[in-house]
Amino acid sequence: MTFRESFSLKKNTVKIVLLFLGLIINSCNTLKRVEDDELLLVKNNINASGEKVTDENVKSLISQKPNSTLLGYPLGLNIYNLAKENPDSTYQAWLYKNPKRENRLRKLISQKQLDSLGESFFAKGLNNWLKKTGQAPVIIDTSKTRKSIDRVKAYYGNRGYFNARGSYKIDSTNKKQRATITYDIDLGQAFIIDSTFRKIASPAIDSIYKKTINNSFIAPKSQFDLNNLTNERERLTDLFRNNGIYNFQESSIFYNIISDTALVANDQKLNVELNINNLKKRGDTTKLEYKVYTFNKVNIYADHLYADINTPLDSVVYNGYTIFYKEKLKYKPKALTDAIFLEKDSIYRDLNRLRTYRQISNLNNFKYPNIEIIPDTLNNTLESNIYLAARDKYSFNFETDITHSIIQFAGISFTPGLSIRNVFGGAENLSISARASLGASRDATIQDDRFFNVQEYGGDINLDFPRFWFPFVNTKKIIPYYMVPQTRLSLGTSFQQNIGLDKQTFNSILGYNWTPKTETKHTIELLNIQYVKNVNIDRFFNVYRNSFNRLNAIARQDIYLNNADLSDLYEDPDNDGTIRLSIPKGTTGFTETILSGDVTSTSVDFEEVRSIEERRERLSQNNLIFASNYTFTKTNKTSLTDNSFHQFKFKVESAGNFLSLISNFIPFNKDESGNQLVFSVPYSQYIKTEFDYVKHWEVSPSKVI
Repeated sequence: MTFRESFSLKKNTVKIVLLFLGLIINSCNTLKRVEDDELLLVKNNINASGEKVTDENVKSLISQKPNSTLLGYPLGLNIYNLAKENPDSTYQAWLYKNPKRENRLRKLISQKQLDSLGESFFAKGLNNWLKKTGQAPVIIDTSKTRKSIDRVKAYYGNRGYFNARGSYKIDSTNKKQRATITYDIDLGQAFIIDSTFRKIASPAIDSIYKKTINNSFIAPKSQFDLNNLTNERERLTDLFRNNGIYNFQESSIFYNIISDTALVANDQKLNVELNINNLKKRGDTTKLEYKVYTFNKVNIYADHLYADINTPLDSVVYNGYTIFYKEKLKYKPKALTDAIFLEKDSIYRDLNRLRTYRQISNLNNFKYPNIEIIPDTLNNTLESNIYLAARDKYSFNFETDITHSIIQFAGISFTPGLSIRNVFGGAENLSISARASLGASRDATIQDDRFFNVQEYGGDINLDFPRFWFPFVNTKKIIPYYMVPQTRLSLGTSFQQNIGLDKQTFNSILGYNWTPKTETKHTIELLNIQYVKNVNIDRFFNVYRNSFNRLNAIARQDIYLNNADLSDLYEDPDNDGTIRLSIPKGTTGFTETILSGDVTSTSVDFEEVRSIEERRERLSQNNLIFASNYTFTKTNKTSLTDNSFHQFKFKVESAGNFLSLISNFIPFNKDESGNQLVFSVPYSQYIKTEFDYVKHWEVSPSKVI
């Protein structure tokens, strides 16, 4: 690029920047869209009984909020101000300002096209985009302010402040056409629950309620809060539906709030009566008394495609379950019944129904199941039909990626995979995957003329069991199936070519995981064995150039360079008189000669060479990691909309300590340094822990820290 071109580019850049700044300055008048008789809202203050309110739930009830800012600057408002109020008239003024302009345009385009210019992006579309992207000024509307007062009063009224009063004040004394609204709420005295009563129609419901009355959210002498009534209704619904009342409806619960003084301000006491009616059928005036139901039959349709066909199905009875199937049962009965928690002669529990859905889905052998409950109201019994739709036994997937990085300017990878379900008839899943990665690198250390001169190949085999596989131990009593236990066996290998020292790795894992609650998970890898073999250690000094430069700098000193015994260790690869150690013959020979003392060296050179050699041995040594680890994960997130929660993860891993223990009984071979060897490889030994804690705070419905 010439100086003239460079100067022109800088000049144009300055013009663009100045134009942009001009637009910003032009829009910086935040009152541009505020009329003389209007006030721009800049701040809201909320006080409850003289104290500042910081509760975001209360703030969200205010209808009008100030325009948002970025570091104190109202960016959204000023973007909005860039838009023209009437882009149609602006276009017409431009078109007819010059009488010849319209005629020239008519010669180039049709009348229809000329009219459409007024609707184009630059004439109108840009304006619409600016308005949509920006924020219109928030003009104080007293009707919305009064509405906000009513909403805040209702909020506190639901928490027992029935006599709350509210007012607001608009302050515009400090800045022209800008104002702050201060909301003042006089809460008064909160109402207290004096006593509680209950009126329950069903004896069965009343018996269940009595057992957990101490867990009630509604307690005498506590402040009245409508949320507590809602929480109690939800608690009772869960309680009854998990204690045999399969058809309980939350609408059967209602409250009577009683006050002898009709809410007179001098008497702030209330009586709360809990009412639970019997079940009212739709379209029927009669009511059905709630009773405890038990299962008298649980049927499993192993393939629901045949469940509705009027053809006889074969069946087998196993542990109280009747399993129906067509021609041949593809699953072991135990594999099916272990995933179902609705049991014959047991009472209905909603929790067991949810656990059944969860465990069947976890098997990854069936689509989402259908659970049908058929009641017998005369005998208070239930019949359950569980319909299972099997997934395809075989499924194939294929992935490919194209990459670009500093290491390789072009790369492509292929990852085919095969999944086989129900391998042994117990809902076990086998997955086989392979991967191939080809890359093109310009690394000068790679002596490979092919375009794809960087390669990596590998494959993995995973076998998952939907239960704990542990010989001679009945783990069901320790970790029930509703905790979704899983055992995983994994084997894998990979090979790298022209990547570092060309590693070949082997790994195998025997692991377990289970989820006792939705918010907690445990993972144990009883065996995690990794073996890494460096295939091409002669490339060490090609890869680790810093170590080579240090060693070569020593070797190029006259004391060694002029030594006839070392002459065959050097080369001049570029034929330009630049002598250096050859790789690997020169680097290996020079290191051995110095460390053996065959050539006299200074103490400084000796220590430096020894340091380089120790690093080479450490980085080129094959590795064996024989580890076990445990991971605990917990979160208190209750739903997808819960934005205030924390996550905690703890992991502890131990490697080599078990091998070190058994070495006291089984003698291992040792290398020259005294390190114990397994399969002729020294094994790693360590203990490490990891802690991970993440906290989320909801500062507003749309903002989370």
